[in-house]
Amino acid sequence: MAASSSSLNFSSPKTRLELGRRPDRSVLNFLKMRRDPSNIRYLPSKLCVASAANGGGFRKPVVEGDGVIIVDHGSRRKESNLMLNEFVVMFRDKTKYPIVEPAHMELAEPSIKDAFDSCVRQGARRVIVSPFFLFPGRHWNQDIPSLTAEAAKEHPEVSYVITAPLGLHELLVDVVNDRITYCLSHVAGEKDECSVCAGTGKCRLYN
Repeated sequence: MAASSSSLNFSSPKTRLELGRRPDRSVLNFLKMRRDPSNIRYLPSKLCVASAANGGGFRKPVVEGDGVIIVDHGSRRKESNLMLNEFVVMFRDKTKYPIVEPAHMELAEPSIKDAFDSCVRQGARRVIVSPFFLFPGRHWNQDIPSLTAEAAKEHPEVSYVITAPLGLHELLVDVVNDRITYCLSHVAGEKDECSVCAGTGKCRLYN
């Protein structure tokens, strides 16, 4: 059974407590995937999926005391990890959140604990952990909640929430299409390699 806006009362103290302190249960209850393959709206539109009709998202003002952690999987490839740092700078500049930290779930530093500690040192009273993942899976369902809960133990005065992953967002269509268009232009000799492929020679036509 899919979660809906009518079945989740985010204003109730019980819901807020479970979202912040019971990640083992709240993540599962927060968003449940629909099992009907004919219905592609896996994530409830009223909760997570922004569309062109509503201006591309819910434009809530930045709340003083909020800190954001953008967490990806982590890689042994240094260049991949540095790209998250660049995204964090872009996110901070665009959203005006004063406290935004990168974190890697594993394989690289800073860890989720490092990022959580850093947010608190900068004055965060609520930490928003945003998984930089496409779809919900074990990492979103288990690993990230577990690591965040462990990090939060040292800061009992600070609440936190783990958001949904990127999921089925209409703006991702534009992102994928822009990437395809640019890569095809590079293959045609019209543009240089992008920052993702620079120096790798990977973006080419294979015969």
